[in-house]
Amino acid sequence: MNAPFKLRPYQQEAVDATLRHFRQSDESAVIVLPTGAGKSLVIAELARLAKRKILVLTHVKELVEQNHAKYESYGLTGGIFSAGLKRKESRHQVTFASVQSVAANLDEFRDEYSLVIIDECHRVSGEDTSQYQRIIELLRQQNDALKVLGLTATPYRLAMGWIYRYHYRGFVRGSGEEQEKPFQHCIYELPLRFMINRGYLTKPELVNAAVAQYDFSALPQDRFGEYAEKDVNQLLSKHRRVTRAIIEQVMELADQRQGVMIFAATVDHAREITGYLPEHQTALVTGATDMAERASLIQRFKQRQLKYLVNVSVLTTGFDAPHVDFIAILRPTQSVSLYQQIVGRGLRLDEGKQDCLVIDYAGNHVNLHHPEVGEPKPNPDSEPVQVFCPGCGFANIFWGKTDDDGHVIEHYGRRCQGLIEPAQEEGAATQSERPQQCDYRFRFKECPHCGGENDIAARKCHQCQKAIIDPDDQLRDALKLKDAMVIRCAGITLNAQDSNNESKLKITYHGEDGEELSESFDFSKAPQRHVFNKLFGRRFANGQAPRTFSRADEVLEMQALLSAPDFVIARHQKRYWQVQERIFDYRGSYRKANEV
Repeated sequence: MNAPFKLRPYQQEAVDATLRHFRQSDESAVIVLPTGAGKSLVIAELARLAKRKILVLTHVKELVEQNHAKYESYGLTGGIFSAGLKRKESRHQVTFASVQSVAANLDEFRDEYSLVIIDECHRVSGEDTSQYQRIIELLRQQNDALKVLGLTATPYRLAMGWIYRYHYRGFVRGSGEEQEKPFQHCIYELPLRFMINRGYLTKPELVNAAVAQYDFSALPQDRFGEYAEKDVNQLLSKHRRVTRAIIEQVMELADQRQGVMIFAATVDHAREITGYLPEHQTALVTGATDMAERASLIQRFKQRQLKYLVNVSVLTTGFDAPHVDFIAILRPTQSVSLYQQIVGRGLRLDEGKQDCLVIDYAGNHVNLHHPEVGEPKPNPDSEPVQVFCPGCGFANIFWGKTDDDGHVIEHYGRRCQGLIEPAQEEGAATQSERPQQCDYRFRFKECPHCGGENDIAARKCHQCQKAIIDPDDQLRDALKLKDAMVIRCAGITLNAQDSNNESKLKITYHGEDGEELSESFDFSKAPQRHVFNKLFGRRFANGQAPRTFSRADEVLEMQALLSAPDFVIARHQKRYWQVQERIFDYRGSYRKANEV
């Protein structure tokens, strides 16, 4: 069967990457293609090549219909299982289905499937009770070698970060100690900038709002970083002049535009916006809009009978109107995924379309090409910095700070994100073992039982499995003792303790309120030298360049690159305070020095 479409080179690469991965592994995989890259064609080609039963899942009927249509354009017949489309066919080799309908009719899917393809797979959570996971678990009961492939333009979720662990370019997403991910491997990824530069997508013209913006920063957020509707409505009701000014500017800029999509914050907000727009050119679509009426309004918009389409959270995926060349964002969101999906509505190619104007009136500040995902920005002056791993040489990208010459002076990375391929045994035909994340840690908590290095948030040693004393417990216990001193360390100074003997080094720890504690290390004695190097040499230059010092004068020459502990605990002896604990890389409930 000859394909009716000639796949673009990157689409063929995505198909080839899938075949290559699943010939070697049954572990779940993700393909990342920007909105408008033609994911439905990749799905259709994979379905065409399949020899056994496959199930294609997505969350809205529009995408079920779209993916099915691309497959049938090959002259093949596939089934549709979707209550919204009033079809429940599950006996074909390839079935295109809505996740809700399958989850509600699991007994009809007890055949042996070889592959599940999930479109818009960023919607898959890591929870075992979710609809997607329940379906996958059922199908695995019939076939323990079931393959699971996800496709998305935005491979991240609020409160989770990246939805996969391992990237095919040889790095790990996340620290390695965090929650399980829904997918194991990203096997192919195409950046949005590539699609734009190659002319596959329309260039977004990102413009700062020239009139007053909304300020949602004072509103309380839930654990996902989103805002309660009543709080948003209350704020917006006080800024009707702002909304009117924004819509007046939108109409002025829309004079030279073909299709305008306006994303409102709430239903009340959307109605207010609609009231300022010309009635005969405007449609409002919300979750409560009757399905037949919604279809009619969208069709009129696509046929350009309407110019303005106002919506609330319903037209971010599965909606395709290539003539859209103006996106106005009037809603706040912390979701990078949602923001990119919104902008993606205007990036499809259309005849005569030069660019798509994008104006964010809600101050979301999302970088479209390099979104901040995973570890939040530690402070406003942080920037992405490159940090090489002393263990494997991988070039990590962490949040950090640089000096005027561009040298990294501080970074917040914890564990190397590089992947190390398993050693290939001589004579072995294939290598089935998964690459392992490099175990080098820039910041670590040392196990008092075995000396193993653990993540700074670890409660149990990953090597010996014994409990690690929580730093908060250490500080709390020390503060209860009358003969203990705890200081918030604001910095350290070093001195040669004896000018005639270069082997002795004195370290003074300075508390933020002027307190001081000190201790000495005699480098002529191997045990003391070992303790110093384990405490300070291993953490030299934020762990970027661990050193083993043999003499005190070597340390003095490079003291600016020594890391200081956050807290120091000492116990009172007869005439002096003896340092007993130094807590580095502290993350807990106590305030560190100089923190407000």
